[in-house]
Amino acid sequence: MSQYYKKSSNIFDPKSEKPFKLSRSKIDLFMECPQCFYLDRRLGTGRPPGFPFTLNSAVDALLKKEFDLHRKEKTPHPLIKEFGVDAIPFEHEKMDVWRNTFKGVEYLHEPTNFLVTGAVDDLWVNPQEEIMVVDYKATAKNGEVSLDADWQRGYKRQMEIYQWLFRKNGFKVSPIGYFVYCNGDVGKPYFDKKLEFDIKVIPYEGDDSWVEEVLLKIKECLTSDEIPEMNPDCDYCYYRKEAVLSKMKHEGKI
Repeated sequence: MSQYYKKSSNIFDPKSEKPFKLSRSKIDLFMECPQCFYLDRRLGTGRPPGFPFTLNSAVDALLKKEFDLHRKEKTPHPLIKEFGVDAIPFEHEKMDVWRNTFKGVEYLHEPTNFLVTGAVDDLWVNPQEEIMVVDYKATAKNGEVSLDADWQRGYKRQMEIYQWLFRKNGFKVSPIGYFVYCNGDVGKPYFDKKLEFDIKVIPYEGDDSWVEEVLLKIKECLTSDEIPEMNPDCDYCYYRKEAVLSKMKHEGKI
């Protein structure tokens, strides 16, 4: 089997009574394209994996180290003060678990028997003792970063799922979360062995009211024996469809 492809793990079995682990990213996959989601979680054929964004991961790791220093001291990070946020990094014994990609924060949604999971980048806490979900993003583009593009709706859903998860775990959660958006400055005249970033802290008011309904739709999708219709805007589905047609034409079947 190719090193670039493998069968999906954690396949849904309609006959199983064991809670089914459903990650935040798979919920977003369902929102993008139910057919791709069904092929992945029910039939075990996932989309081809992308290559890791190692530079983004490095930025995440460095930000976590910085914020952890202030978490320990119970002081606001300079970025928090610069952008006028009345908060400090939230300290909790489970922070490392919640930030672990293979664990994260979990909640068993009894109506669907889904164990919903998601790994956060950070949490802050305000004077009202509300935790604020924080997500780190890194890019390199001309101009200022924002959350205005259509494709960034996935970023917003991501934060709303995290907010939902922490509410379900009994935490008092602020509707306002923050994106710490790092934009690599490519306008410098010299590289000089370093990449400098402009960093912007962008507030976002989340609304997690959609999550419960979507979980029920996912359960209905997974328990069905019918493959959902393709999303007409899904490049992956379009490629599969064209590949099948090309094969049939080559074999003289159409």
